[in-house]
Amino acid sequence: MKLFFDGGLRPHGMELAVVVGAHSIVQQGLGPGTSMDAEWLALIHAVRTAHRMKLTGAVLLGDAAAVIAQANGTQRIPASCVAHHHLFQTMEKPDGRLRIRYIKRTQNLAGIALARLHER
Repeated sequence: MKLFFDGGLRPHGMELAVVVGAHSIVQQGLGPGTSMDAEWLALIHAVRTAHRMKLTGAVLLGDAAAVIAQANGTQRIPASCVAHHHLFQTMEKPDGRLRIRYIKRTQNLAGIALARLHER
């Protein structure tokens, strides 16, 4: 099952979206932080969603190349992201192989969901 995730930073604070199937989960006003923090929060929320839904072999798709590389262990974790990475490493994950992949921003349904919030 594919889950799309995206995080953003707005004047009201961080926000995130996770899209799975026909369902969009959006959280706004998550407090101060950076866009990298927001992307990590979105990835963590996507993992929690996959675990809660008991998905097997989940594929998490996002457009934050640095966060995806850090989560996959192919890029060094900056000091500002160590706590996020530790939570990611130690949290419960869905059964089966969890894959985290990069997609273009224009293909990210979660990013599209966040953008539509701000078109209103």
